[in-house]
Amino acid sequence: MTPSPIDRPPEAAREDLHDLMNRLRRQGKPFALATVVRTISVTAAKAGAKAVIGPEGEIAGGWIGGGCARGATLKAARQSLEDGQTRLISLQPEDLLKDRGVSAGEEREGIRFARNMCPSQGTMDIFIEPVLPRPALVILGSSPVAVALADLGPRVGFDISVCAPADEQAAFTEANERIEGYALPVEAAGERYLVVSTQGKGDLIALKAAIGVDARHIAFVGSRRKAESLRQKLLAEGVSKEKLDRIKAPAGLDLGAITPEEIALSILAEILSVRRKDQRGEGLGISSSSEHGDEHS
Repeated sequence: MTPSPIDRPPEAAREDLHDLMNRLRRQGKPFALATVVRTISVTAAKAGAKAVIGPEGEIAGGWIGGGCARGATLKAARQSLEDGQTRLISLQPEDLLKDRGVSAGEEREGIRFARNMCPSQGTMDIFIEPVLPRPALVILGSSPVAVALADLGPRVGFDISVCAPADEQAAFTEANERIEGYALPVEAAGERYLVVSTQGKGDLIALKAAIGVDARHIAFVGSRRKAESLRQKLLAEGVSKEKLDRIKAPAGLDLGAITPEEIALSILAEILSVRRKDQRGEGLGISSSSEHGDEHS
């Protein structure tokens, strides 16, 4: 019988971590990497020990010691997978926590303290790093703005999914995923940011597809007047107001953009402000764009 990762000795557990992490990345699954960065006194694991915590919050591989460390590590890893933030936890015996004037669960200067109930009474500091799937920029349509978005998106950390009829796919030189038409998958491995840039070719179909799936942000490349006209048509077809309220129109921040590349940049700037909002305050506070030339007409 093959021993589980948590029971294997450190040497054996570390051998397959690289392959495990690569497999999880290829599958688009989130995971966290826990690394022991410091130990004091007697501890089962020493500095440099690592473990991979899988998407369900379980140890998928590696070794960071016995049950004394696992509970606090798994709790911190689950929180990191939820909010995308790194964590540093310090597992210490109760008397040492009292000497420092801190209690288990308390956080000071970026360090979360936990109680070590093991007989060894050692101290172990563990760094938790979440590794989340790259966010997807899903582009519906093949307009010049759509093509510019597909070109710029990967440079700021997005995988690109292009959705367009088969005869329009050639407009895009590269993409991580190609979907003929607008039949978007209901579920996705990571966050999705949708931009409808159909420019008069299948606007209603693309908008219906966009509001039919989960996404962090949905934007429509077009003027307010055009967006409102499409909104009224969709309302008349029975689409709920709540779904339509998810659409940000016109797309992008008001940067005075004119060319397709400039408009694409303004859209990416808006998406980045949404993506980083929880990490850097309340966003950029820049007003939305109004009319971006012919591309938004």
